[in-house]
Amino acid sequence: MTTAPDDEPRWLTDEEQRTWQAYLHATALLEDHLDRQLQRDAAMPHVYYGLLVTLERAPERRMRMTELAQNAKITRSRLSHAVARLEKNGWVRREDCPSDRRGQLAVLTGEGYAVLENSAPGHVAAVRGAIFDRLTPQQVRQLGEICGIIAEGLQPERGADLPWRR
Repeated sequence: MTTAPDDEPRWLTDEEQRTWQAYLHATALLEDHLDRQLQRDAAMPHVYYGLLVTLERAPERRMRMTELAQNAKITRSRLSHAVARLEKNGWVRREDCPSDRRGQLAVLTGEGYAVLENSAPGHVAAVRGAIFDRLTPQQVRQLGEICGIIAEGLQPERGADLPWRR
């Protein structure tokens, strides 16, 4: 809902403000927690782990760089830097796109898959300990529903395939 230039903004209520601040604080702490765990256990930041997971789930473990950037919600420049680091580690390689001479594909290597396989148990334990072990089954369902509603409202294309619905 937008407001006309002379209309008063719809300020957050005290409860909405507390909820918003709790959300911001929790998400910052969660991202830091997961990033530290992956740095410690797998020598990679959380964003790199997310890229490896995305490639692992892609057909033939490969994806166009532009699609990978969109999926990860990062700039192409940041993705290019991340993929260069992942290439240096031998976890990803780039290939020319057969359907577009200007495009490139990011491909998960066997070594990258092994790193992902080795780091997944610790990452899942960190996620479980930070979120799911603290919630009741009902709260888990509610959190999923709430996050789904928020994500649907923010999707550039309302009909886009949402990964948590698979």
